[in-house]
Amino acid sequence: MGAQEMDKQKVRERIIEIGVVPVVRASSPREARMAADAVCQGGIPIVEITMTVPGAVEVIREMTKSSAGEVLIGAGTVLNAEAAKRCLDAGAQFLVSPGLNLQVVQLAASEGKLMMAGALTPTEVITAWEGGSDFVKVFPCGQVGGAKYIKALKGPLPQVPLVPTGGVNLTTAGEFIEAGAAALGVGGELVQADALKSGQPEIIVEHARKFLAAVKEARARMASATVAAKGRH
Repeated sequence: MGAQEMDKQKVRERIIEIGVVPVVRASSPREARMAADAVCQGGIPIVEITMTVPGAVEVIREMTKSSAGEVLIGAGTVLNAEAAKRCLDAGAQFLVSPGLNLQVVQLAASEGKLMMAGALTPTEVITAWEGGSDFVKVFPCGQVGGAKYIKALKGPLPQVPLVPTGGVNLTTAGEFIEAGAAALGVGGELVQADALKSGQPEIIVEHARKFLAAVKEARARMASATVAAKGRH
């Protein structure tokens, strides 16, 4: 891609193709950069820097400059339009919110940037989708039934690309994909705080590889199940 910005369609395609959005919550800019480098090294060229990271906007600005478009850098925990604007000005390619703020969704749309609004109930999911969110982040998902909850939402809402976040770990990752998740939001189970504190990014690299493998395997199982089902007709 070079230094020019990816268009929204490419951002969407990359998130779906990789299937994992690492959520970086770190206690310093240095730790955030270490985490980003580690997930990239593990094969996930996507990173969501949350607004809870000290100096998050500057971290996004620096990382956007240094990655030259090779890594997709987004902003997380974006609570209002003012924060969204600062993140987009710093170069964020996508925005993620824990809940639904339609002003943030509208701002992202007007700037041509990908939006992943947070929602939990069917009403919120529909409101986020109709409001123009590109993906709907279902948060906190593990606390309300995990993969079973995603499967229940996909029944009446098959057209909405859902990204469960909260409760996604190596044990549940495959179940979430098979339940119909478009991609997975993974925080502390991938970007472990203790690995960052003790300066052991290799632990995160290894986990990134394992999450990617879990998504690939689950998708392969679904593909072969579809083939098998066609064969029975």
